[in-house]
Amino acid sequence: MDPELEAFIPLFPKADLTDPVTARKDFAELAAAVPAPDTADMEVEDRTVPADPDVAVRIYRPHQAQGAIVWLHGGGFVMGNLDTEHPWATRIAEGSGAVVISVGYRLAPEHRFPAALDDAYAVLTWTAEHAAEIGIDPARIAVGGHSAGGGLAAAVALRARDEQGPVIRFQLLNQPGLDDRQETWSARNFTDTPWFNRDKATTAWRHYLGSQPATPYAAPARAADLSGLPPAYIATAEFCPNRDEDLAYTLRLLQAGVPVELHQWPGTFHGSQAILSAEVSQRQNAELGAALRRALAE
Repeated sequence: MDPELEAFIPLFPKADLTDPVTARKDFAELAAAVPAPDTADMEVEDRTVPADPDVAVRIYRPHQAQGAIVWLHGGGFVMGNLDTEHPWATRIAEGSGAVVISVGYRLAPEHRFPAALDDAYAVLTWTAEHAAEIGIDPARIAVGGHSAGGGLAAAVALRARDEQGPVIRFQLLNQPGLDDRQETWSARNFTDTPWFNRDKATTAWRHYLGSQPATPYAAPARAADLSGLPPAYIATAEFCPNRDEDLAYTLRLLQAGVPVELHQWPGTFHGSQAILSAEVSQRQNAELGAALRRALAE
């Protein structure tokens, strides 16, 4: 474990999603403790995307932005909202120079799969249709997210390919949750890792899926064919249950002819990027923005 990160582990709350209401409250309090980001160099606007039901979004517009990313927060499909994601979305916009459209998708278990995916896909479609109004190039739209949001972004890319939907330029997948089966070495062995562990992953998938079997749109690792998907940047943390499913997905993308940039961050754990004082977190966060900037450049 990176020593700068290890010092903060006692401050992280216990990883538990069995009580969603309490988990959301604790997550919101944790996010509120982060200093408010400086948004002076961008416009921030709350909008509602017409859908069934409508979807709340928060749009971050850096000056002279031409590309955009539909951004999906983490939280195990159970926690998180536009406010908890505000520091992250601001950082992505600042680091990439892209418009960030942060999605307030519906949460499980009250709204199981495919509710969150439907919300995310509706926002992608709306973004493509309203590119001129948003002030972006419709050929430069990416999808991305952290953790569960990374898995949702990968699912959006699969659905857009299969339904001949909006053209996606790039996938930015940070420690994505891709596989409900939890059969990899990291999923089986990381039972006491900080913030996110096997039990928490099991609970998250149960809340998201209920009793229904997982499809590739719920768990993208189940997709038989990964060809024709957008280029991707995939980041993994060493001490994260998702690590090995992410590495396996990366290899399968490469074998399907999809360009992928992969960074496995040693000494880190799932969500440790929130510890902004750590040097490794600063490099991780900078690289997310830089990867998106490169991908959306002309």
